[in-house]
Amino acid sequence: MIQVTVTLEDDILDFLDRQAQGNRSSYINALLAEHRRRILEAEMIAALKQDAEDPEYQAEISAWDSVVGDGINAEG
Repeated sequence: MIQVTVTLEDDILDFLDRQAQGNRSSYINALLAEHRRRILEAEMIAALKQDAEDPEYQAEISAWDSVVGDGINAEG
């Protein structure tokens, strides 16, 4: 774990102290982890939408779909 120093406005620090219930680091880590999760989720959804709208990608998927049921068994 790395320690960092940040500068907060007084009213933000007051809010943090009220919400953190004595553990600022844990509260901030939880907030940032949730924010990161939401951003990654939004990026993934955007990438999936882009793939869904890409005719070349869809053609490639279609080509792979045609061989999925060809009887090849990876387990031997």
